[in-house]
Amino acid sequence: MDLATYVNAMRDPAGLPFYPSIFQFLLVLTFALHITMVNLVVGSTFVAIWETWKRNEYGLRLSKALGRVITVGMSIAIVLGVAPLLFVQVIYDPFWYTATTLSAFWALMFLVVITLAFYAGYGFYLGNKKAEVMEAKTGWAWVAGGLLLLTALFIHMLSMEQLMPQHWKEWIVSAQGTVSYAGGEFHGIEFGRLLHFLLPSFAVTGVFLMLYSSYFKDREDYDQAYLKYVGEKGAWLALWASILAIGAGFWWLGLIPSEFHFARNPFFLIGAVVGVATTAFIGSSVYKPQEKAIPAAILMFVSIFIMCCAREALRMKHMSQAGYSIYNYPVNADWPSTILFFATFVMGLFVLYFPAIAAYQAGKVKAGEVAIIDPSIGRKAVSAMIGWFVIVAGLGIVISLKNGTLF
Repeated sequence: MDLATYVNAMRDPAGLPFYPSIFQFLLVLTFALHITMVNLVVGSTFVAIWETWKRNEYGLRLSKALGRVITVGMSIAIVLGVAPLLFVQVIYDPFWYTATTLSAFWALMFLVVITLAFYAGYGFYLGNKKAEVMEAKTGWAWVAGGLLLLTALFIHMLSMEQLMPQHWKEWIVSAQGTVSYAGGEFHGIEFGRLLHFLLPSFAVTGVFLMLYSSYFKDREDYDQAYLKYVGEKGAWLALWASILAIGAGFWWLGLIPSEFHFARNPFFLIGAVVGVATTAFIGSSVYKPQEKAIPAAILMFVSIFIMCCAREALRMKHMSQAGYSIYNYPVNADWPSTILFFATFVMGLFVLYFPAIAAYQAGKVKAGEVAIIDPSIGRKAVSAMIGWFVIVAGLGIVISLKNGTLF
């Protein structure tokens, strides 16, 4: 059996419940959100270690603040990571399932390691939460940082295995004809690609520090000199990290098969232009980080999103070598489940709006004061949640009765 026949035969025989282009767009969008939060967590961890090691008052205060960012950010990153994984499993199922079978041990170890990384990050946060002057307690932060880098290596390896179906046979069957079922080997590591995803962690964290400085600038109980220190540090960090990330991107470009002609791909060219423009804008903000924080954050996410589009275009190039295209995937449209999916998504955004606005307003007032929030927003959010439960439960009962599974 040739490779194209194999990968296409592995597709779900039921086909897709909706058009693959929609799943692909949602895959790219949710991955951009996920990788942004991952970058923030990784960057915050190592910046917290650095600031604690420097032992100056403002650095210690910033390190303590980043301890909270690490725990909250990791929670959000994990939740956001579920969506792109599900979309990959839907439209790239032959590649994902093969990769996780070839390296099953490491795919399972990822879950263990990311859990330990979360607890280590939480240990760093709790260990310094109550201290008025933070001491140099970075042991848990070092553990969290090391485990986060390990998870990045695992996911990088699994992603690369998906892109190299031409090597699957040699990876699982030795030259002597022995089949390996252990699933414990690493394959396809490309450090240029890995660095291109890791170095932006410091750029994203730098922009976050600019936002931090801008957000608290109107608080009378905050030391303005401290906020100036944080904002300028963030701008310089984002500038140099962006420059290094661009360099890593061209290193990665040199590792891409020449027959792809990827340097001429529109997404790569647009991403390169936007990346350079974002870096230049950040460079212009190093002495005005508070004023330029919001446009810098917008530009940073746009740059990340376009590069995620380029990453998806590159994945399609790799998989076309195996005779696979998501646009050839059979579609058996299931409108009720699709409508319910998008309705749930919209409802979720509406429900999350209330805690998001509450958290934002709470940070705008002095410690001990209560932020004033329109309670009708919360009541509407609760009503939407109740309505969603009623609709989902009602549909479940109706379908169960129709299929005769309740009685």
